[in-house]
Amino acid sequence: MVIDRPLHRRFPFLALAVMPLATVAAAQTADRDPRFEDTAEVIEVRVPVNVVDRDGLPVRGLTAEQFEIFDEGERQEILGFEVFDLEELEPGESRSEVDRALPSAARRHFLLLFDLSFSSPSALLRARRAARAFVVDTLHPTDLVAVATHSLETGSQLVVTFTPDRGQVARAIDTLGAPRMLHLAQRDPLRFVIDDPLNSSQAASSDLSDLQPDSTVNQLTQSVEAYLRVIGKQVERMEKSFARGRISSWANSMGELARYLDSVKGRKHVVFLSEGFDGRLLLGRQPDGEDLGTQTDMRNLQFGNFWMVDTDDIFGNAGLQSDVAQMLEEFRRADCVIQTVDISGLRADTAAVYRARRVGQDALFYVANETGGALFEDANNFGEQLERLLARSNVTYLLTFRPSRLEADGSYHRLRVRADLPRGSRISHRRGYYAPRPYEELHPIERSLLASDAIASVEERSDLKLNVLAAPFRANDDQAYVPVIVEVDGPELVAGHQSLEMAVEFYAYVTDRHGAMKDFFTQLVNLDLRRTGDLLRQKGLKYYGHLTLPPGDYLIRVLVRNSETGRSGVKAAPLEIPAFELAAPTLLPPFFVEGAAEWLLVRERLPELERQSVVYPFTVNGQPYVPAALPALRVGDEAEMCLVAYNLGDGDLRLDGTIMAEDGSSVDGGALALIDRTVTGIEGLDKLLATFRPDGLPAGRYTLQVALTDLGSGSVQRNSIPFEVPLN
Repeated sequence: MVIDRPLHRRFPFLALAVMPLATVAAAQTADRDPRFEDTAEVIEVRVPVNVVDRDGLPVRGLTAEQFEIFDEGERQEILGFEVFDLEELEPGESRSEVDRALPSAARRHFLLLFDLSFSSPSALLRARRAARAFVVDTLHPTDLVAVATHSLETGSQLVVTFTPDRGQVARAIDTLGAPRMLHLAQRDPLRFVIDDPLNSSQAASSDLSDLQPDSTVNQLTQSVEAYLRVIGKQVERMEKSFARGRISSWANSMGELARYLDSVKGRKHVVFLSEGFDGRLLLGRQPDGEDLGTQTDMRNLQFGNFWMVDTDDIFGNAGLQSDVAQMLEEFRRADCVIQTVDISGLRADTAAVYRARRVGQDALFYVANETGGALFEDANNFGEQLERLLARSNVTYLLTFRPSRLEADGSYHRLRVRADLPRGSRISHRRGYYAPRPYEELHPIERSLLASDAIASVEERSDLKLNVLAAPFRANDDQAYVPVIVEVDGPELVAGHQSLEMAVEFYAYVTDRHGAMKDFFTQLVNLDLRRTGDLLRQKGLKYYGHLTLPPGDYLIRVLVRNSETGRSGVKAAPLEIPAFELAAPTLLPPFFVEGAAEWLLVRERLPELERQSVVYPFTVNGQPYVPAALPALRVGDEAEMCLVAYNLGDGDLRLDGTIMAEDGSSVDGGALALIDRTVTGIEGLDKLLATFRPDGLPAGRYTLQVALTDLGSGSVQRNSIPFEVPLN
């Protein structure tokens, strides 16, 4: 059963979250952290802080009074203070509890970035094993992981977005995004699901090293190797250009990636798997008496032949250093730490290979060190080393303040956090944040990352009100057909919208208790406001989609967004699919019958064959009805209600109801009555008609809990749905 319940409100924004508290009517909003696309009178910024002792262990027990925060040198009042300790999260908690335990601002994000330009295919193939072991065996359940590749030919390509689904991540590592090796009937625009969930589940539970040479995985490896060699040939075409130009292009492309990652809340750890490039081109030659070039330069300098010496060989190229420095600054501003992994160590060493490894490691060390990361030379075991390094971020202090002066100009604001700490302690925090900027200025990749981050973190958004109802109808013994009703507030959806046409994005994903994505649907709905605007503004938009799921406990994540203004709404709710083959009594949530004319109704787009095979489940006595996700019940009115149940038996039934306030307390009032038990003609399926009146209830939001009792056996089935009593 799933019903839409109000989530506990945390200010749902970033490692710098800029949170609007009051907006003007034409505000353009999007869940962007830290560059908020909102015209706001008041915003809030959230800053995650980590503190470690002299041994690198997290310092616990600090209080708000021990911290000070400065925005562009001006001290700010700390309005919010939260502490999140990963070691306090119990491993037995449900996926819903785990995902809601941390706001996105306090989560750790990992991007596994495979370098296809400065790495050999053989080294990349073997690096996958260490990468997948790190993801599957090392990371905390609350950590979100993404996989990307980078080449000079194509730039950065996101294979799978930041997700809790370890199976999809493992599949991305196995294939490195080679399209011919992925099997997905419906493309996921947000890149949560890149392959069939069955394939991804198998990928997460297997190890490449455990399989025989003639296995399916070996065939996969051969396919990936062929894919990498094609990319390698594309890179070889660029070898004719100057080597420094290649590195400059790499730096510019990586800097662009960093700007995109700034859209993702929280600290990002970029695990860069590469053999590195010739660090001498960037940093100059290191002192090496055995290097022939160094010896020649020294002789020319000794004899005054200065024109024979290229100073770039000694000190590095200034232009290239500027490009790389700018790239690293972009990563620092986006709160990204680059952890570099030298994958050249996976090859057999020779004297030439050793020298190439050393100059490559110089560049990898420089890139990591300048962002606060580290170089890992043993690529076979980097997960264990990185785990020890990341242990210092197990405790996060989240500070919230309101900037005293901020203009919506996209400018960068430097932050400094000072704290009264035990002797020997060190503090780390984000260096700054960006002021708001308009949603239409964002790159499509930024918009995609904003949406995927909101879904992965399941933090409720308030700038676009959503109500969601989902319930499992028996399809067969092994699966349930789960209709998903999404209600979108019309006035909020059109606020700030300027054109006469509107595109609305719908995304719904469902994860199991391990965070694996089991099904999803997405759709872009185009509306002509000249024909539908009045109806939309009066009530809103109601969307009907569906999921297909086996028995189990799940979490549904829904996001709706106006494609022009960026106004977004996010909802998450638990969903339980019963084991229908056990023939146990089951009661679905109450369905309140609502007038279809009140809403602008949109149904999912399905292929013709699937559309013909699907039976609309919301019918009673052969007549279809539209259920309300959040019924609005006025005092004095009598609302019709349909109860759907399985395997109740033939005995007499009694219906009882309890009304709960938002704080969980019981409330007197309301009148519930069972009217009729209809004949469905389907064995084991019951549909009952009832009425409910919210007599004696003041305006507010409540939950109606119903109990259906078999008077013969005494068996009781319960379920519930939220409802509201409007002011008038």
